[in-house]
Amino acid sequence: MNKKFFTREFKVGLMSIVAVFILYYGIEFLKGIDVFSPINYYYGSYSNLGGLVPSSPVYVKGFKVGQVEEIKYDFSKQNSFLIKISVSGDIKLPKGRTVIQLYDDGLMGGKAIQLIYAPISPEQLMHSPNDTIPTEIGIGLMAQLSGDLMPKIQTISTQADSLIRSVRVLVESKHLTSSLASIESTTADLAISSAQLKGMMTTDVPHILGDVKVLTSDFKQISGNLKKIDYAATFASINQTISNLNLISEKMNSSEGTIGLLLNNKDLYLNLSNTAASADKLVIDLKNNPNRYVHFSLFGRKLK
Repeated sequence: MNKKFFTREFKVGLMSIVAVFILYYGIEFLKGIDVFSPINYYYGSYSNLGGLVPSSPVYVKGFKVGQVEEIKYDFSKQNSFLIKISVSGDIKLPKGRTVIQLYDDGLMGGKAIQLIYAPISPEQLMHSPNDTIPTEIGIGLMAQLSGDLMPKIQTISTQADSLIRSVRVLVESKHLTSSLASIESTTADLAISSAQLKGMMTTDVPHILGDVKVLTSDFKQISGNLKKIDYAATFASINQTISNLNLISEKMNSSEGTIGLLLNNKDLYLNLSNTAASADKLVIDLKNNPNRYVHFSLFGRKLK
């Protein structure tokens, strides 16, 4: 009998049920729902959902506590949409102080639900599961950004317009055109100077460096020759020469010796001066009257 009960068909059916169970709870787990925790359901109504869809998250102060389970609509009513949300069973929502708010979840336009409620007191009554909770639509994120940023954007736009006008005036200025022309001319001159410098570095500098090398070699040779000089003997010879010059100077200043007498004896100077004057007169007389001193006759006759 047991063999008939555990037939192949029974096993296939059991495996299919288990697979469906695993698939369902796996999908719920991927949605962020803890299938092993108790869940409470609540309802809210809206006239416009703005893109809210089932499986959208439900937050309390930014923490996910559930999701949107179902959305029903009846366009004959003012509040056409009825939403069903699931919330973790440990979340208690006080009556009269809880609001289901529809708000923007990010800049891409996604919608989400958040539960807003005041702190709970011990005597506060709580919502029961399946209760309908008041709703509201929060200010959109884009609306908040528009309200905060639009004045600043307008101010920045005005400043940018003023800046563009200033730049335009500067660009259209003749002074800028003249400055650009001057810069272009300067750039051309720099290019020419660079080419000349390059040519000089290529041709002249190697020759200059060669001459400097030769000059350095000559200085090196001169330095070697200077090292060979006996400076002690040279300076001794110079000292000896200076001593001799001092001795000659002393003798010239004294009355002894020929040079000293010539330099210091006044009478000798006067005699030499008189002798020079007499010799000068003799030369003049010889020039004027040569017959007085030279007698010459071809026939031996005496001249008077």
